[in-house]
Amino acid sequence: MIRHAFFAGLLGLATASSAWATDMIEKTSPHSVAETIDRLEVAVEAAGATVFARVDHAAGAANVDMELRPTQMLMFGNPKLGTPAMLDGQTAGLDLPLRVLAYEDGEGTVHVTYHDPASFAAAHGLPGDAKYIQMMTGALDKLTTAATAAE
Repeated sequence: MIRHAFFAGLLGLATASSAWATDMIEKTSPHSVAETIDRLEVAVEAAGATVFARVDHAAGAANVDMELRPTQMLMFGNPKLGTPAMLDGQTAGLDLPLRVLAYEDGEGTVHVTYHDPASFAAAHGLPGDAKYIQMMTGALDKLTTAATAAE
Protein backbone atom coordinates (compact mmCIF):
# COMPACT_ATOMS: atom_id res chain seq x y z
CA MET A 1 0.00 0.00 0.00
CA ILE A 2 2.74 2.47 0.98
CA ARG A 3 4.81 1.37 -2.00
CA HIS A 4 1.84 1.97 -4.33
CA ALA A 5 1.31 5.46 -2.89
CA PHE A 6 5.02 6.21 -3.25
CA PHE A 7 5.08 5.24 -6.94
CA ALA A 8 1.80 7.03 -7.61
CA GLY A 9 3.34 10.14 -6.05
CA LEU A 10 6.45 9.82 -8.22
CA LEU A 11 4.28 9.44 -11.30
CA GLY A 12 2.35 12.55 -10.32
CA LEU A 13 5.56 14.52 -9.89
CA ALA A 14 6.90 13.30 -13.22
CA THR A 15 3.63 14.21 -14.94
CA ALA A 16 3.54 17.65 -13.34
CA SER A 17 7.20 18.27 -14.19
CA SER A 18 6.81 17.23 -17.80
CA ALA A 19 3.62 19.28 -18.20
CA TRP A 20 5.40 22.36 -16.81
CA ALA A 21 8.47 21.73 -18.97
CA THR A 22 6.42 21.48 -22.15
CA ASP A 23 4.95 24.90 -21.49
CA MET A 24 8.15 26.82 -22.05
CA ILE A 25 8.59 29.34 -24.80
CA GLU A 26 11.94 29.43 -26.54
CA LYS A 27 13.57 31.85 -28.94
CA THR A 28 17.09 31.99 -30.31
CA SER A 29 19.35 34.99 -30.09
CA PRO A 30 22.05 36.16 -32.50
CA HIS A 31 23.91 37.66 -29.53
CA SER A 32 26.04 36.11 -26.81
CA VAL A 33 24.33 35.08 -23.58
CA ALA A 34 25.73 38.10 -21.72
CA GLU A 35 24.70 40.55 -24.45
CA THR A 36 21.24 38.98 -24.71
CA ILE A 37 20.68 39.38 -20.97
CA ASP A 38 22.12 42.92 -21.11
CA ARG A 39 19.61 43.76 -23.84
CA LEU A 40 16.79 42.15 -21.87
CA GLU A 41 17.73 44.13 -18.77
CA VAL A 42 17.66 47.40 -20.73
CA ALA A 43 14.25 46.50 -22.22
CA VAL A 44 12.84 45.55 -18.80
CA GLU A 45 13.97 48.81 -17.21
CA ALA A 46 12.73 50.85 -20.19
CA ALA A 47 9.32 49.21 -19.75
CA GLY A 48 9.21 50.42 -16.14
CA ALA A 49 9.64 47.01 -14.52
CA THR A 50 12.15 46.19 -11.80
CA VAL A 51 15.13 43.89 -12.20
CA PHE A 52 15.46 41.92 -8.98
CA ALA A 53 18.35 39.61 -9.81
CA ARG A 54 20.75 38.51 -12.49
CA VAL A 55 22.25 35.09 -11.96
CA ASP A 56 25.32 33.88 -13.86
CA HIS A 57 25.09 30.11 -13.51
CA ALA A 58 28.36 29.53 -15.40
CA ALA A 59 30.21 31.81 -12.95
CA GLY A 60 28.67 29.86 -10.08
CA ALA A 61 29.85 26.62 -11.62
CA ALA A 62 33.35 28.06 -12.06
CA ASN A 63 33.39 28.91 -8.34
CA VAL A 64 33.18 25.19 -7.58
CA ASP A 65 35.67 24.18 -10.29
CA MET A 66 33.03 22.98 -12.73
CA GLU A 67 32.38 24.05 -16.30
CA LEU A 68 29.01 25.13 -17.62
CA ARG A 69 28.36 26.74 -20.99
CA PRO A 70 27.27 30.38 -20.69
CA THR A 71 23.94 30.43 -18.82
CA GLN A 72 22.33 33.47 -17.21
CA MET A 73 18.91 34.17 -15.72
CA LEU A 74 17.23 37.54 -15.27
CA MET A 75 14.50 37.89 -12.62
CA PHE A 76 12.19 40.87 -13.01
CA GLY A 77 8.68 42.01 -12.47
CA ASN A 78 6.10 44.65 -11.86
CA PRO A 79 3.98 44.57 -8.68
CA LYS A 80 1.04 45.94 -10.71
CA LEU A 81 0.90 42.53 -12.45
CA GLY A 82 2.33 40.22 -9.80
CA THR A 83 0.25 41.40 -6.87
CA PRO A 84 -3.14 40.71 -8.53
CA ALA A 85 -1.86 37.23 -9.43
CA MET A 86 -0.91 36.59 -5.81
CA LEU A 87 -4.25 37.95 -4.60
CA ASP A 88 -5.94 35.32 -6.80
CA GLY A 89 -3.55 32.57 -5.66
CA GLN A 90 -0.86 33.36 -3.16
CA THR A 91 1.27 30.39 -4.27
CA ALA A 92 1.95 32.39 -7.44
CA GLY A 93 4.64 34.06 -5.33
CA LEU A 94 6.66 30.88 -5.75
CA ASP A 95 7.10 31.70 -9.45
CA LEU A 96 7.16 35.49 -9.26
CA PRO A 97 8.97 37.63 -10.16
CA LEU A 98 9.18 36.39 -13.73
CA ARG A 99 12.38 34.76 -14.96
CA VAL A 100 14.03 34.46 -18.35
CA LEU A 101 16.96 32.14 -18.97
CA ALA A 102 19.55 32.58 -21.73
CA TYR A 103 21.98 29.76 -22.41
CA GLU A 104 24.39 28.59 -25.07
CA ASP A 105 23.96 25.04 -26.35
CA GLY A 106 26.72 22.67 -27.48
CA GLU A 107 26.63 24.08 -31.02
CA GLY A 108 27.01 27.68 -29.87
CA THR A 109 23.38 28.71 -30.42
CA VAL A 110 22.01 31.04 -27.75
CA HIS A 111 18.51 30.18 -26.53
CA VAL A 112 16.13 32.38 -24.54
CA THR A 113 13.57 30.43 -22.55
CA TYR A 114 10.74 31.27 -20.16
CA HIS A 115 7.59 29.70 -18.80
CA ASP A 116 4.39 30.44 -20.68
CA PRO A 117 2.21 32.52 -18.33
CA ALA A 118 -0.78 30.32 -19.24
CA SER A 119 0.99 27.33 -17.67
CA PHE A 120 1.93 29.55 -14.72
CA ALA A 121 -1.77 30.35 -14.30
CA ALA A 122 -2.76 26.69 -14.46
CA ALA A 123 -0.06 25.64 -12.00
CA HIS A 124 -1.37 28.07 -9.39
CA GLY A 125 -5.10 27.81 -10.08
CA LEU A 126 -5.29 31.34 -11.49
CA PRO A 127 -7.90 32.30 -14.06
CA GLY A 128 -6.30 31.77 -17.46
CA ASP A 129 -8.20 34.72 -18.90
CA ALA A 130 -7.04 37.16 -16.21
CA LYS A 131 -5.85 40.47 -17.58
CA TYR A 132 -2.52 40.16 -15.71
CA ILE A 133 -1.82 36.81 -17.44
CA GLN A 134 -2.48 38.42 -20.83
CA MET A 135 -0.23 41.33 -19.89
CA MET A 136 2.57 39.03 -18.65
CA THR A 137 2.33 37.05 -21.89
CA GLY A 138 2.58 40.20 -24.02
CA ALA A 139 5.36 41.70 -21.91
CA LEU A 140 7.50 38.55 -21.99
CA ASP A 141 7.11 38.29 -25.75
CA LYS A 142 7.91 41.96 -26.32
CA LEU A 143 10.88 42.00 -23.95
CA THR A 144 12.46 38.80 -25.25
CA THR A 145 11.90 39.92 -28.83
CA ALA A 146 13.80 43.13 -28.05
CA ALA A 147 16.60 41.12 -26.44
CA THR A 148 16.93 38.76 -29.39
CA ALA A 149 16.48 41.27 -32.23
CA ALA A 150 19.33 41.28 -34.74
CA GLU A 151 20.14 44.99 -34.56
